[in-house]
Amino acid sequence: MLRRETLHLSCALLLLTLLPVPTLARPFVLVLSQDDLSDPAAAAPNNPSAADDASDFDDFPESESKPDFVLDPGSWSPLFEPDPNFKSPDLNDGDEGIYYNGVRKMVEAASRGEFRIMEEAAAEIETAAALGQPNGQSVMGFLYSMGIGRERSEGKAFLHHHFAAQGGNMQSKMALAYTYYRQDMHEKAVKLYAELAEVAVNSFLISKDSPVIEPIRIHNGAEENKEALRKSRGEEDEDFQILEYQAQKGNAGAMYKIGIFYYFGLRGVRRDHAKALRWFSKAVEKGEPRSMELLGEIYARGAGVERNYTKALEWLTLASRQQLYSAYNGMGYLYVKGYGVEKKNYTKAKEYFEKAADNEEPGGFYNLGVMHLKGLGVKRDLKIATKYFALAANAGQPKAFYQLAKMFHTGVGLKKNLHMATALYKLVAERGPWSSLSRWALESYLKGDIGKAFLLYSRMAEIGYEVAQSNAAWILDKYGERSMCMGESGLCTDAERHQCAHALWWKASEQGNEHAALLIGDAYYYGRGTERDYDRAAEAYMHAKSQSNAQAMFNLGYMHEHGQGLPLDLHLAKRYYDQALEVDPAAKLPVSLALASLWIRRNHDNSFLVGMIDSLPEIYPKVEAWVENVILEEGNATILTLFACLLTVLYLRERRQRRNAAVAGDIPPPQQHPPHLDPAAAPLR
Repeated sequence: MLRRETLHLSCALLLLTLLPVPTLARPFVLVLSQDDLSDPAAAAPNNPSAADDASDFDDFPESESKPDFVLDPGSWSPLFEPDPNFKSPDLNDGDEGIYYNGVRKMVEAASRGEFRIMEEAAAEIETAAALGQPNGQSVMGFLYSMGIGRERSEGKAFLHHHFAAQGGNMQSKMALAYTYYRQDMHEKAVKLYAELAEVAVNSFLISKDSPVIEPIRIHNGAEENKEALRKSRGEEDEDFQILEYQAQKGNAGAMYKIGIFYYFGLRGVRRDHAKALRWFSKAVEKGEPRSMELLGEIYARGAGVERNYTKALEWLTLASRQQLYSAYNGMGYLYVKGYGVEKKNYTKAKEYFEKAADNEEPGGFYNLGVMHLKGLGVKRDLKIATKYFALAANAGQPKAFYQLAKMFHTGVGLKKNLHMATALYKLVAERGPWSSLSRWALESYLKGDIGKAFLLYSRMAEIGYEVAQSNAAWILDKYGERSMCMGESGLCTDAERHQCAHALWWKASEQGNEHAALLIGDAYYYGRGTERDYDRAAEAYMHAKSQSNAQAMFNLGYMHEHGQGLPLDLHLAKRYYDQALEVDPAAKLPVSLALASLWIRRNHDNSFLVGMIDSLPEIYPKVEAWVENVILEEGNATILTLFACLLTVLYLRERRQRRNAAVAGDIPPPQQHPPHLDPAAAPLR
């Protein structure tokens, strides 16, 4: 029973969407109090109108394994992950064939960096769009949004996505929802994200949570994220090969892990349900309970096999007997739906869900929440339902996020809050089948196909994935011409690349990427890819500072010290310098130098020292360029190093000779000044 005390949800998965100014990769607490609950009269179990309100909620939706191209019409999976049950269309298949042929050419053009092929691709995709093909209209929206082969036009992009979404294209719905979300148009965004989240939820497992396949961030700030990339090399990864060797030698745990990698497409491994089924089958022969549960899932969903609920129940029952408590969720689901059993049995289902919940299984909390929300075999009680959903969400259960979003959306159980509903729906929607773009982009990047990776990350960026926005922008900054960035009439110029990267970093910063906010500030401060604007630089640094970024705090202190974009205020400057040191102790040296500069400015204003300090930013680039162009040039560096070594040897030899001579009495030692010298006795010179 939900008591009056505050209910806390500590969940990092809500991180990017629930805070007004989100904080990347930092945990936070979402507080739901009694005030967040909806009107008790509306939540009363015997209130007919309240029951009608909840009729719109899903109870236990069908969970079926369907390929991406079914759940996500127009998906590029036929090009990147061909399904044996799906025949890729050709030019004889009408507008759909024209569309896929255009997409194929577009990917080829991005990979090879040939604008001529991109022009042909854009023309074919435009032909499909003109024929009313929604998927062609969606890709045309993407081309206009990025300015690839067409003039950059957000208006034309929006129009194409609008018609594509009306035709059922899911990625265009994601693009529109994200556009509305950025503009705080929550009434429109929430409807689209609700539909997309429902598609995502219906693809989840019935027994346990699907692994959270987060898009890999290919960089750590300015550097490549080598550790994360090393773990994402799929079958070529040394760790995977060791695991596969152990599985081949009969290790049941290794068999299960290999099966998981193939079933979900984890760590860069291509999804292959047939291979997954084979490894799970081998593992269960050795009594591996987790594989038994997954086999139950496979038969319940028909993933790579003919759907068979009786076999599903058998495998789930075997897993539960080995104290794999999450299997009880799958068993309860089958009893709720009446699949593989004689008839529906809510009482039996509740018993199984309670066994899972008693053992802290998030799925058990979620399922009990649904039963109390809908009044299935229990007295309907929205407070208890909310409590269970909160417990499940606290453990990271994505279906619970969906139900809480729906409660915030409809005002059933929780007070209506469209902003919160939109954020939660977005979180769930981003786990939909369109997230496969991330796997293909990462695979392309690891193979060195930077152009293809950039194209795929750009598509993801357009539909609202922060990690993709960050990755695409980083590729532009890191690889320059090798990014194969294409503009309206050819490969991007330096200015066009800077502009595109700037736009991508800005979108990422809006979603809580502190590194992106810092780069945006630097772009405005130094005039990189845009006009110099200290005011907007300060605004971006403030955004990064709100995410506890030490560099941003230091920069704000510097701008206050010099009155650039912010009022000249030495006290505030010192406060920001101190904060930077508190957040990052490694900043001790630059902060100490900045505080010394601040002391000189405060106590010796208008002196030559202040002028010298102010001239350092102008001198430093010249010194840096001299070091890079002269000292670091091959040949010069060797000569200068040898010269420095020679001087060092000569100095040490001379010093040794002097010491030896002093000891022998040949020459007098250097005269030492007395500790107390009378100035009056010293001769005037």
